Amino acid sequence: MGFVASKKTRSNVPARDAGSSAGGPPWVLIGGVLAVVVVAAVALFPGAGPESMDTGPEATAEAESAEAADAPPRPEIPTRPASPAHPAAVPLPSLPLVPNMVPRAPEVVRAAYEFAAYNPDILEYVPCFCGCETAGHERNADCFVASRNEDGSVAEWENHGMACLVCVDVARDSMQLHAAGGSVRDIRAAVEAKYGPVSTRQTPTPAPPPAN
Repeated sequence: MGFVASKKTRSNVPARDAGSSAGGPPWVLIGGVLAVVVVAAVALFPGAGPESMDTGPEATAEAESAEAADAPPRPEIPTRPASPAHPAAVPLPSLPLVPNMVPRAPEVVRAAYEFAAYNPDILEYVPCFCGCETAGHERNADCFVASRNEDGSVAEWENHGMACLVCVDVARDSMQLHAAGGSVRDIRAAVEAKYGPVSTRQTPTPAPPPAN
């Protein structure tokens, strides 16, 4: 009978909950720690949501447009009268000789020099983009004509244009646009649109007169 009594006593002890075994993971504590981590991350990095991670082409274009809008406009240098053109009846001086450095065909280089001589009212208002402002140049015309006489005739050529691809190409583009009927302002705008985005250098060229 003693054996039977002890068995009944043990059966009255409540069974331990299977979900709260001493060896199981503390889920409530883990969940609380994760919640604290998430709240801290949101507080420290409020802009780290999906919208702020947009780095596609549209976002890049919007950023570049914003930078361009914030950039200060290039100051326009006041205009001044152009030099007189080389008189048609006066022979041009011989071109400078720079062996093995001609950037284009000789006839193209010669045409650029002659255009600068006869059209200071154009090239004196067209900038250059080769970095020649460090040599004191203020416009594309300075790459070809070093000095003029009082009547506008070329007194001395500038050697720089004989060896500079950019100088010759700017003059040639200006010549072609002029032949197509472009105004000085149209020519300058076209040249700046073509060479400005690919060059960080531009001469401090005066603005063309309002009528041009």
